[in-house]
Amino acid sequence: MNINIDVNHNQNITEVTVGGEIDVYTAPELKKELIPLSEKDNVEMIVDLSGVSYMDSTGLGVFVGLFKNVRAHDGQFKIIGLSSRLKRLFEITGLADIIDISTKMEGEKK
Repeated sequence: MNINIDVNHNQNITEVTVGGEIDVYTAPELKKELIPLSEKDNVEMIVDLSGVSYMDSTGLGVFVGLFKNVRAHDGQFKIIGLSSRLKRLFEITGLADIIDISTKMEGEKK
C-alpha cells in the first residue's frame, strides 16, 4: 500500500496533493502529516485527491478530522480532484453536504 503526500505553502494557503491509496494502512501517515497543518489559524487548506485510486472509511475519517480542525481555527477546507468513485463515497456518507468538494474537470485524466 502506497501513499504520496506533497505539501506546498503559499502564505495562508496550504495545498496538499495526495496520490495512491488511502486506507487503514496509509491513513495514519496522512493524518500525521496533515493534522498539524490543519491546526493553524485562518489556514485555507486545499487537498487534491486526483491521484488517489482508492479510499476506505478510514480515509474519510481523516478528512472529517481535518475539516473539523480547520473550521475550529477559522479556516477554510476544500477537497478537489475527486474521481466519480470518490465523489460517490462522499455523497453516500453525507460528507458532500458539509465539506466543499469538487470533481475532476472535464478532459482531465481519470
